[in-house]
Amino acid sequence: MKVLVTGWFSFEQMGATAGDLMARDVACQWLGNYGIEYDVAHAHPFSGGVDWQTVDPQDYSHVVFVCGPFGNGPPVTEFLARFAGKALIGLDLSMLQALEEWNPFDLLLERDSSARSHPDLAFLCSHPRVPVVGLVLIHPQTEYGQRDVQAHANAALRRLVNQREMAAVPIDTRLDVNETGLRTAAEVESLIARMDAVLTTRLHGLVLALKNGVPAVAVDPVAGGAKIRRQAETIGWPILLDGEKASDEDLRRAFDFCLTPQARELAQQCAARACRLLESVREELESFLKVARQEARGPEIALS
Repeated sequence: MKVLVTGWFSFEQMGATAGDLMARDVACQWLGNYGIEYDVAHAHPFSGGVDWQTVDPQDYSHVVFVCGPFGNGPPVTEFLARFAGKALIGLDLSMLQALEEWNPFDLLLERDSSARSHPDLAFLCSHPRVPVVGLVLIHPQTEYGQRDVQAHANAALRRLVNQREMAAVPIDTRLDVNETGLRTAAEVESLIARMDAVLTTRLHGLVLALKNGVPAVAVDPVAGGAKIRRQAETIGWPILLDGEKASDEDLRRAFDFCLTPQARELAQQCAARACRLLESVREELESFLKVARQEARGPEIALS
């Protein structure tokens, strides 16, 4: 007995989703638990497995089609014709036609049909969680020049995203024209505050991350360092890299540290330090305004 596991991940450009892949993994886990040999049919861009269009159908006793909508039309008709005579199992499918009109399966354990419904298999998938990471990148800033350094720094962080498994969330802090659909400062900060870490070449990417206890890999996009470097040094945040010199290995080490409890505690300490230091700014401004208000009133005139 050998099973071929198929689904919309077996066909190019058919919209395979995360849920499809999760249901696939559950089906494969079940087959493995039963001690049943199986192959998985994948199409680009999914790697590994076999191609259902080129395998020998005689190698399989059963064919499973798992997850998604399923109806009587191309490319399903071609698929069914190729595996005609094989025991066909439908698993976690939404049947698009009433079963009394069309049901090609020897066993149908549908997600929903005209007869019944079941919970989606993705409920049982146990993939490990990956870090959710805010990507807060600088726009070209002509006042600093050095556009090549800015581009290099942004590219370095994008390479880090591509090298590691993470859910990268682009976050634009600019609000006159926002590339990520955010409209207010509260929306920007609320999104940053929910990240596990932030990768940034923007000063306020660093500030809003640390303010909310989120560790940040900060890359200064100005040669020699400018406002981001000065800010990190002022508040005591050590994870700062030079936009010209930072290597991919430097970025990986910095990112690994930012995912630790120690980094989150340090971020909280930096935020507290910043608030303490800003108290002197408030006091200095208050003192200045107090004098200015007294001067504006002029000398008091004694009335006889």
